[in-house]
Amino acid sequence: MAPNRETLVASYSNSDNKAHKPRTLSMENLQRTISDISFELNKEASDHHAKLTPISEVEDAKCECCGMSEECTPEYIKRVRDKFSGKLVCGLCAAAVNQEMEKNGGKKEEALNEHMNACVRFNRFGRAYPVLSQAEAMREMLKKSASLRANSISPRDRGGQKNGPTGIARSSSCIAAITKEIN
Repeated sequence: MAPNRETLVASYSNSDNKAHKPRTLSMENLQRTISDISFELNKEASDHHAKLTPISEVEDAKCECCGMSEECTPEYIKRVRDKFSGKLVCGLCAAAVNQEMEKNGGKKEEALNEHMNACVRFNRFGRAYPVLSQAEAMREMLKKSASLRANSISPRDRGGQKNGPTGIARSSSCIAAITKEIN
């Protein structure tokens, strides 16, 4: 074992202020110290392992909406299935379902079905033909904006005059004002 503080102090004070080297440790003492330390560490490790609870195994779980796989514990899978009507839904799809629920007034079953239908359409068409999928999305956006424009109130609906094919009414001509300034 290594010399303690008192041994070192006593060896320096008895030397009559002559500098000398502290004694070296033998290999036998060094190995005994190492084995003592490793014994203590092993003892601590075995005590520590006895207190730990076993870790449940993880398994690959595949989302029933988008098809993405993630590692989950059986307890987590059970909680998700209980929350989403027996369907296993990944975190991204769960967030999308929650947003859909906010839109439709809190009906979870409707929101889940709507999201699953959107995922099925995307997986069938969007993954195979991404450019066509983007064109379809643009077409849907234009349809929605056209229906919004058709429902908006136009000047023609208020009883305004119809002048020409576009329906833009002119109040007066500006030519008279220009010729007046020239003269």
